[in-house]
Amino acid sequence: MIYGLGIDATDIARVVAAQERNIDFAAKVLTPKELAFYQTLKERRAAEFLAGRFSVKEAYSKAFGTGLGKVQLQDVETLNNEAGKPVITKHPFDGKAFVSITHTDTLVFTEVILERSEA
Repeated sequence: MIYGLGIDATDIARVVAAQERNIDFAAKVLTPKELAFYQTLKERRAAEFLAGRFSVKEAYSKAFGTGLGKVQLQDVETLNNEAGKPVITKHPFDGKAFVSITHTDTLVFTEVILERSEA
């Protein structure tokens, strides 16, 4: 049964500007595993990755029904599986979480679906 659906659109340049203003921005947004991967990326791909992971956390908090604040940025982790598909690997919901991420040159769009087993 679908518990929640969250969608977010994030301006990549806005996230880059936040990172430039606050050198710790990426460390605040990303979990240690996400941050380790982020640090291996070249500038353009790193910007897309950081904006994408921020957007996933926003979409997740909307699907969860609380917004950011109740769900902390570090509570949600999205890593790529062996095929390169993003997978939410850590989150506070007691069911399944599904994610989709897509980019344009300037924006990243994410969708998160939370699913709970019917009892």
